[in-house]
Amino acid sequence: MPAPAPAQESPDTTPGVRIAEPRGRWVLFTTVLGSSMALLDSTVVNVALPRIGRDLDSDLTALQWTVNAYMLTLAGLILIGGALGDRYGRRKVFVLGVVWFAVASLLCGLAPNAGVLIAARALQGVGGALLTPGSLAIIQASFHPDDRSRAVGLWSGFGGVGAAVGPFVGGWLVDGPGWRWVFLLNIPLAVLCVPVALRHVPESGGGAVPGGGGTTAGARGHRRFDVLGAALGAFCLALVTYALIEARGGSLVVALCAVAGVAAGIGFGYVEKRRADPMLPPGIFASRQFTAVNLVTLCVYAAFGGFFFLAGLQLQVVAGYSPLAAGTALLPTTVLMLLFSARSGDLAKRIGPRIPLTAGPLLCAGGMLLMLRVGPDASYVADVLPALLVMGSGMVTLVAPLTATVLASVDAARAGLASGINNAAARVAGLVAVAALPLLTGMGPEAYRSAEQFDDAFRRAMPLCAGVLVIGAALAFATVRRPAEGCRRPECRTHGSVSAPPLEGERRGR
Repeated sequence: MPAPAPAQESPDTTPGVRIAEPRGRWVLFTTVLGSSMALLDSTVVNVALPRIGRDLDSDLTALQWTVNAYMLTLAGLILIGGALGDRYGRRKVFVLGVVWFAVASLLCGLAPNAGVLIAARALQGVGGALLTPGSLAIIQASFHPDDRSRAVGLWSGFGGVGAAVGPFVGGWLVDGPGWRWVFLLNIPLAVLCVPVALRHVPESGGGAVPGGGGTTAGARGHRRFDVLGAALGAFCLALVTYALIEARGGSLVVALCAVAGVAAGIGFGYVEKRRADPMLPPGIFASRQFTAVNLVTLCVYAAFGGFFFLAGLQLQVVAGYSPLAAGTALLPTTVLMLLFSARSGDLAKRIGPRIPLTAGPLLCAGGMLLMLRVGPDASYVADVLPALLVMGSGMVTLVAPLTATVLASVDAARAGLASGINNAAARVAGLVAVAALPLLTGMGPEAYRSAEQFDDAFRRAMPLCAGVLVIGAALAFATVRRPAEGCRRPECRTHGSVSAPPLEGERRGR
């Protein structure tokens, strides 16, 4: 009787790419380049908003949608994006995401009016949801276990650099060739990224095996997609966002959208509770610590989303800064995170997360209140920089411990899912803040065209953002406890994005 053929091993458990090898450097280069496209767009657009509004003759509502259309599809689909890569092939879905993002960026750059720009931004978010989790998944599936942590660290570090320089690059482009190049810049990046990925990045997931085809046990075990849950979640976010942005009109359509959005949210919870393989398993919230930290995340990133949407406008509309000066002015927050986030994580590991997650939001709240000093002809050194340094210190203090606490609050097998939920929660919080803040502060559709009107609304908005941060600090102090010893810790220790906490994946191998 012939001996059975040796079983093929999944690349998820036997990756062999090493960082020292040329192929390893190509894999790292490709994933950093792809993820940097999405990171750049999440930070550069805010700086371009005043010029976009002026060139397209758009009101504040259109500017809100320019930011929120991207966040809406990205937040709603980022969990699905990771699952698609696992099922159909991580390289395939990553390349699809890069191409999709580039085509949507081209549409943004060529948009003749605000309506086309908003639709193209929504398509950009779909591409971001495909490529963002895919870039990290490729690294974790491709590299040898001995090199994986270093590769993830390099990926998150270089990605942090991309996020840090985003506002500066955005301001430079707006002041130079024009705001359309904020989007068109993605096209040459994609043209470089796609062929390198197809040539040098090994396929993984979707039944791929090293050196051959076939279907692995892991591929056969893929779960069905929760299409209904994803659709209900997206409808809920879209309808609630529409109702908040358009509420100034007070029409029947707005009221009906608000009711329909709430109904879709209730339906989402019902479907997720009853499905065998839900996109958002309700059981993961059985961990009180996980639930509490996600509530803190909602508070923190709602404040951040509102702040960074309004700060670039305040610096340009009220203080008279150019787009380049405004983008450069915002650099300290991301630079501080890039330099010190890993050290903050080490400190939290020694003293526990409760103090950092309480002190960090309070520091950020203090920084936002200091922004009240920023008015007409504000001095950067005396008025803007102190506020951003205090706020950046708070962000450094809380972001790494927040991620670590999320990962430590669930079983190791669910750490990737927990990180995805936390990342999506942060983006949803920013989405709602950008939609709601102008309504809550009485900011009219033409407010950004008047320095006096916008300054008045900004001075009402900053205390609101600070108040939400204080609520987050109180929640952290009351609910967060030190995780048990031996819990999983973040691999993405260096972080520079201000729109969401770092996205962590599953650890594979030893």
